[in-house]
Amino acid sequence: MSVAENFRSIRRELGGAIKLVAVTKNHGVETMREAIDAGATDIGENRIQEAAEKFKTLDRAVIRHLIGHLQTNKVKQAVKLFDLIQSVDSEHLAAALDKAAAASGKVQEILIQVNLAREVQKSGVLLEDLDGLIKFVDAAENLRLRGLMMIAPNFAEVEECRPLFRQMRKLFDELKISREGFDYLSMGMTHDYKIAVEEGANVVRVGTAIFGERLY
Repeated sequence: MSVAENFRSIRRELGGAIKLVAVTKNHGVETMREAIDAGATDIGENRIQEAAEKFKTLDRAVIRHLIGHLQTNKVKQAVKLFDLIQSVDSEHLAAALDKAAAASGKVQEILIQVNLAREVQKSGVLLEDLDGLIKFVDAAENLRLRGLMMIAPNFAEVEECRPLFRQMRKLFDELKISREGFDYLSMGMTHDYKIAVEEGANVVRVGTAIFGERLY
Protein backbone atom coordinates (compact mmCIF):
# COMPACT_ATOMS: atom_id res chain seq x y z
CA MET A 1 0.00 0.00 0.00
CA SER A 2 1.01 3.62 -0.45
CA VAL A 3 1.94 5.99 2.35
CA ALA A 4 -1.50 7.61 2.10
CA GLU A 5 -3.27 4.24 2.28
CA ASN A 6 -1.14 3.13 5.23
CA PHE A 7 -1.86 6.33 7.11
CA ARG A 8 -5.60 6.22 6.48
CA SER A 9 -5.76 2.57 7.52
CA ILE A 10 -4.08 3.23 10.87
CA ARG A 11 -6.11 6.41 11.38
CA ARG A 12 -9.36 4.45 10.91
CA GLU A 13 -8.12 1.69 13.22
CA LEU A 14 -7.30 4.15 16.02
CA GLY A 15 -10.50 6.16 15.81
CA GLY A 16 -10.77 9.83 16.56
CA ALA A 17 -9.66 9.92 20.19
CA ILE A 18 -6.03 8.89 19.64
CA LYS A 19 -3.44 11.39 18.37
CA LEU A 20 -1.42 9.73 15.61
CA VAL A 21 2.07 11.20 15.25
CA ALA A 22 3.57 10.22 11.88
CA VAL A 23 7.29 9.70 12.53
CA THR A 24 9.21 10.95 9.50
CA LYS A 25 12.81 10.32 10.56
CA ASN A 26 14.93 9.41 7.52
CA HIS A 27 12.03 10.02 5.13
CA GLY A 28 12.04 12.88 2.64
CA VAL A 29 9.82 15.91 2.31
CA GLU A 30 7.74 14.49 -0.55
CA THR A 31 6.89 11.44 1.57
CA MET A 32 5.99 13.70 4.49
CA ARG A 33 3.67 15.70 2.25
CA GLU A 34 1.95 12.53 1.09
CA ALA A 35 1.08 11.63 4.68
CA ILE A 36 -0.05 15.17 5.51
CA ASP A 37 -2.22 15.34 2.39
CA ALA A 38 -3.78 12.04 3.49
CA GLY A 39 -4.80 13.63 6.80
CA ALA A 40 -1.75 13.60 9.09
CA THR A 41 -1.92 16.57 11.43
CA ASP A 42 1.08 15.68 13.62
CA ILE A 43 4.64 14.97 12.49
CA GLY A 44 7.39 13.52 14.69
CA GLU A 45 11.10 14.04 14.14
CA ASN A 46 14.05 12.64 16.09
CA ARG A 47 16.92 14.91 15.10
CA ILE A 48 17.16 18.69 15.08
CA GLN A 49 19.35 19.11 12.02
CA GLU A 50 17.30 16.77 9.84
CA ALA A 51 14.05 18.40 10.94
CA ALA A 52 15.33 21.91 10.30
CA GLU A 53 16.29 21.05 6.73
CA LYS A 54 12.98 19.37 5.97
CA PHE A 55 10.79 22.00 7.59
CA LYS A 56 12.34 24.67 5.35
CA THR A 57 10.59 23.24 2.30
CA LEU A 58 7.72 21.21 3.80
CA ASP A 59 5.15 23.89 3.00
CA ARG A 60 2.39 22.30 5.08
CA ALA A 61 0.65 23.36 8.28
CA VAL A 62 1.27 20.62 10.83
CA ILE A 63 1.91 20.17 14.55
CA ARG A 64 5.60 19.40 15.01
CA HIS A 65 6.76 16.96 17.70
CA LEU A 66 10.33 16.34 18.79
CA ILE A 67 10.41 12.74 19.95
CA GLY A 68 14.17 12.09 20.04
CA HIS A 69 16.76 12.82 22.71
CA LEU A 70 17.53 16.52 22.95
CA GLN A 71 20.96 17.86 23.83
CA THR A 72 21.09 21.14 25.73
CA ASN A 73 23.25 22.79 23.07
CA LYS A 74 20.36 22.41 20.60
CA VAL A 75 17.49 23.73 22.70
CA LYS A 76 17.35 27.12 20.95
CA GLN A 77 16.73 25.41 17.62
CA ALA A 78 14.27 22.98 19.18
CA VAL A 79 12.16 25.77 20.65
CA LYS A 80 12.02 27.50 17.28
CA LEU A 81 11.16 24.34 15.37
CA PHE A 82 8.77 22.33 17.52
CA ASP A 83 5.31 22.78 19.00
CA LEU A 84 5.66 19.89 21.47
CA ILE A 85 8.91 18.45 22.81
CA GLN A 86 8.17 14.95 24.08
CA SER A 87 11.60 14.00 25.41
CA VAL A 88 12.33 16.20 28.45
CA ASP A 89 14.13 14.04 30.98
CA SER A 90 16.15 16.23 33.36
CA GLU A 91 16.10 19.51 35.27
CA HIS A 92 19.19 20.59 33.34
CA LEU A 93 17.38 20.20 30.02
CA ALA A 94 14.19 21.76 31.37
CA ALA A 95 16.12 24.82 32.60
CA ALA A 96 17.77 25.27 29.19
CA LEU A 97 14.40 24.97 27.43
CA ASP A 98 12.80 27.46 29.79
CA LYS A 99 15.56 29.98 29.12
CA ALA A 100 15.36 29.48 25.33
CA ALA A 101 11.57 29.73 25.34
CA ALA A 102 11.71 32.96 27.36
CA ALA A 103 14.18 34.43 24.86
CA SER A 104 11.80 33.50 22.03
CA GLY A 105 8.74 34.93 23.78
CA LYS A 106 7.16 31.47 23.81
CA VAL A 107 5.67 29.05 26.30
CA GLN A 108 7.08 25.70 25.19
CA GLU A 109 4.78 22.71 25.57
CA ILE A 110 6.57 19.57 26.73
CA LEU A 111 6.12 15.99 27.84
CA ILE A 112 8.33 14.32 30.41
CA GLN A 113 9.93 11.12 29.15
CA VAL A 114 9.93 8.40 31.79
CA ASN A 115 12.39 5.50 31.70
CA LEU A 116 10.09 3.09 33.48
CA ALA A 117 12.05 0.00 32.42
CA ARG A 118 15.32 1.57 33.66
CA GLU A 119 17.13 0.83 30.40
CA VAL A 120 20.65 2.25 30.60
CA GLN A 121 20.80 2.81 26.83
CA LYS A 122 17.66 4.94 26.78
CA SER A 123 16.90 8.46 27.91
CA GLY A 124 14.14 9.27 30.36
CA VAL A 125 13.80 10.26 33.98
CA LEU A 126 13.74 7.42 36.49
CA LEU A 127 10.54 6.98 38.43
CA GLU A 128 12.05 8.06 41.75
CA ASP A 129 13.17 11.36 40.20
CA LEU A 130 9.90 12.15 38.41
CA ASP A 131 8.25 14.19 41.17
CA GLY A 132 11.27 16.47 41.47
CA LEU A 133 11.35 17.09 37.72
CA ILE A 134 7.62 17.84 37.63
CA LYS A 135 8.02 20.40 40.43
CA PHE A 136 10.92 22.00 38.57
CA VAL A 137 8.90 22.24 35.35
CA ASP A 138 5.89 23.63 37.22
CA ALA A 139 8.06 26.45 38.54
CA ALA A 140 9.39 27.31 35.07
CA GLU A 141 7.52 30.30 33.65
CA ASN A 142 8.01 29.38 30.00
CA LEU A 143 7.29 25.65 30.08
CA ARG A 144 3.90 23.96 30.05
CA LEU A 145 3.71 20.30 31.01
CA ARG A 146 1.16 18.48 28.85
CA GLY A 147 1.76 14.88 29.91
CA LEU A 148 4.15 11.92 29.86
CA MET A 149 6.02 9.90 27.25
CA MET A 150 7.57 6.44 27.36
CA ILE A 151 9.55 4.27 24.95
CA ALA A 152 9.01 0.61 25.82
CA PRO A 153 11.80 -1.95 25.52
CA ASN A 154 12.01 -3.80 22.21
CA PHE A 155 10.97 -7.15 23.65
CA ALA A 156 11.02 -10.25 21.43
CA GLU A 157 7.47 -10.86 22.63
CA VAL A 158 5.57 -7.60 22.34
CA GLU A 159 3.07 -8.64 25.03
CA GLU A 160 5.85 -8.11 27.57
CA CYS A 161 5.31 -4.36 27.06
CA ARG A 162 1.81 -4.52 28.49
CA PRO A 163 2.63 -4.28 32.23
CA LEU A 164 4.81 -1.21 31.59
CA PHE A 165 2.10 0.50 29.55
CA ARG A 166 -0.42 -0.31 32.27
CA GLN A 167 1.86 1.15 34.94
CA MET A 168 2.37 4.31 32.88
CA ARG A 169 -1.39 4.75 32.49
CA LYS A 170 -1.84 4.43 36.25
CA LEU A 171 0.88 7.02 36.84
CA PHE A 172 -0.64 9.35 34.24
CA ASP A 173 -4.12 9.06 35.77
CA GLU A 174 -2.79 9.82 39.26
CA LEU A 175 -1.02 12.95 38.06
CA LYS A 176 -3.89 14.11 35.87
CA ILE A 177 -6.33 14.36 38.79
CA SER A 178 -4.82 17.59 40.07
CA ARG A 179 -3.36 19.04 36.87
CA GLU A 180 -5.05 21.23 34.28
CA GLY A 181 -3.96 20.65 30.67
CA PHE A 182 -2.22 17.38 31.54
CA ASP A 183 -3.70 15.55 28.56
CA TYR A 184 -1.16 13.44 26.69
CA LEU A 185 0.07 9.94 27.41
CA SER A 186 2.47 9.20 24.55
CA MET A 187 3.46 5.55 24.29
CA GLY A 188 3.51 3.01 21.52
CA MET A 189 5.32 2.77 18.18
CA THR A 190 4.88 0.60 15.09
CA HIS A 191 5.57 -2.71 16.83
CA ASP A 192 3.61 -2.09 20.03
CA TYR A 193 1.10 0.74 19.50
CA LYS A 194 -1.91 -1.58 19.52
CA ILE A 195 -1.08 -2.81 23.02
CA ALA A 196 -0.25 0.74 24.13
CA VAL A 197 -3.69 1.94 23.03
CA GLU A 198 -5.38 -0.99 24.76
CA GLU A 199 -3.60 0.09 27.95
CA GLY A 200 -4.55 3.76 27.70
CA ALA A 201 -2.18 5.62 25.37
CA ASN A 202 -3.82 8.60 23.69
CA VAL A 203 -0.75 9.52 21.61
CA VAL A 204 1.12 6.98 19.46
CA ARG A 205 4.26 7.54 17.40
CA VAL A 206 4.18 5.48 14.21
CA GLY A 207 6.78 5.53 11.45
CA THR A 208 7.51 2.22 9.74
CA ALA A 209 3.87 1.11 9.52
CA ILE A 210 3.10 4.32 7.60
CA PHE A 211 6.26 5.00 5.59
CA GLY A 212 7.94 1.60 5.32
CA GLU A 213 11.49 0.88 6.35
CA ARG A 214 13.69 3.91 6.93
CA LEU A 215 16.22 4.92 4.32
CA TYR A 216 19.72 5.33 5.81
